[in-house]
Amino acid sequence: MNNVKTVDVIVIGAGLSGIYAAKFYLDIHPNSQLIILDKDSCVGGTWNSRRGFDSFWTQWTVGCAEFSDLQMPRPPEEDIYYEFFKAKHTTKYLETYVDHHSYSGKTLRERISLGNEVKAVAKTDKGWTVISKTVATEVENTLHSSKLIIASGLTSIPHMPTLAGDDIFGGPIIHQEAFGSSNILALPIIKNVTVLGGGKSSADMVYAAVKHGKVVTWILQETETTGPGFLFSPKGKGPYKNAFEIGMTRVAGTFTPSFLNGQSLWTWMLHSTKYGAKVMNAFWEGVNEEARKEANFDNRKNLEGFEKLCPHSTIFWQNATGGLLNHEDFFETIAEHVRIICADVVSLGKDTVNLRNTDSVASDAILCGTGWVPSLQFFTEEQLVRFGLPHKRTYDSEEERWKTLEATADAKVTSTFPLLAHPPPHYHKPVHVSPYRLYKHIAPLPLSDDLETHDRSIVFIGQIGVGNYFPVVQCQAMWATAYMDGRIKLPSKKDQEEEVALFIAWCRKRYLSNGEDGLNMTFELIGYIDTVLEALGLSSYRRGYIKDLFSPLTAKDFAGLKDEYISKYGQDELEVKPVS
Repeated sequence: MNNVKTVDVIVIGAGLSGIYAAKFYLDIHPNSQLIILDKDSCVGGTWNSRRGFDSFWTQWTVGCAEFSDLQMPRPPEEDIYYEFFKAKHTTKYLETYVDHHSYSGKTLRERISLGNEVKAVAKTDKGWTVISKTVATEVENTLHSSKLIIASGLTSIPHMPTLAGDDIFGGPIIHQEAFGSSNILALPIIKNVTVLGGGKSSADMVYAAVKHGKVVTWILQETETTGPGFLFSPKGKGPYKNAFEIGMTRVAGTFTPSFLNGQSLWTWMLHSTKYGAKVMNAFWEGVNEEARKEANFDNRKNLEGFEKLCPHSTIFWQNATGGLLNHEDFFETIAEHVRIICADVVSLGKDTVNLRNTDSVASDAILCGTGWVPSLQFFTEEQLVRFGLPHKRTYDSEEERWKTLEATADAKVTSTFPLLAHPPPHYHKPVHVSPYRLYKHIAPLPLSDDLETHDRSIVFIGQIGVGNYFPVVQCQAMWATAYMDGRIKLPSKKDQEEEVALFIAWCRKRYLSNGEDGLNMTFELIGYIDTVLEALGLSSYRRGYIKDLFSPLTAKDFAGLKDEYISKYGQDELEVKPVS
């Protein structure tokens, strides 16, 4: 049986990005027939109720972790740490959000089709065809639409390591994606827990396992690795309550070399002169040393191997993953209770993990914080090439031309920011696919110089790496709506390609291995927001020179953007259906 339906807009993904992209499109087109598809059983994506667990906290703070049109109630104080809070409150907020907004008598929740996994997407002369399967029944569904919004996220599909002997191990082997719903730490038969991976998700699971009284071994990869992630204190400085607040100011953005953060005499002095480069080197070295001093990797009393958590790269270069800590006792807890081993896993045995050049580890369960794969599996390789998404380079006849574009951009990056021309020695992960090549990180590039024939019917929301998705998604959704409606005048194909190539070259130089995918903006969030909103001609979020520089950007600053957008670009009138 095949269910067939025709709508105006299909949104793939009911996480934070998909929810707001749908909401803003309906703000402008309230009569639109719009459906949101998600393979999961609940809304929220990374923040949904299935994936949550008690020691899972946000990396954003109260007042910033919300959309501008609905305030999140302040969590109870026991769930707050330096204004960061338990992730379950974001989950509850998103659940409330989809019920709060209604268009033509239909809430966002009523437009979401859960347990509906997209399998294929095709473009036809009449629009888009999306093939999906109902997870519970395997029934195939066919949807037709004129517009398609991809909001499937970066943390939807787990990357599971290949472990020889997994069939004889005997215990559960789960990824962080399924950790919350597994209830694994409540099982009395699970006594010895092994955690794989050196990032924030691994750290969260290690901490949770210790607090549940488990015997925990944390295994860090020894070879072919960028090293453990940087885990540092969330404490603020001066008038700022926490490190996140500092990062949400424009003045902090000027301390990193980036085209996104604007070019001025001040940034030129900091990043394009020898004296400025020395000052910036000293500043970032101070930040780095302070973080390492607080962790006390080398001298802290520990059970075994705590020093192995020391990152291989500095905070500035971000060659590995990282995150802010959410527990005052994190380092103390890990040092006193966790055995940390740096070795490669070679195989699994019955209730054991076998390591290269060291003893086996007794284990009843393996928890994997081993990253993610792109959530774009429903596209063919040809479609990945066409839309500027990560693809095998052998499929792309334009690859040589892109190498030339990126080489030219690379020269501009290193001449503008001399510091980026000389990265420290580091392990660089092998690159097997192309980077993202989306204009403004949202839209596919045009196929020809004739922009009148350029297809504007597909956009991508949330396919970037930032510390706070709430403001970024708001801005992307506005730009995407204006773009699909033909309201934005695009620059030439050449100019769009050069802008994309410049970002790719800069990202690779700035974030090393972490920049190879062309979407990392760890320190450039505000600069990116400015770029997107300036392209729309919107400015109501600006607060004056001093506040713009030194005050953290919060959700309330975006409160006037929707009205400003409607004033500039218009809005469909809501059709009132006659009462029968």
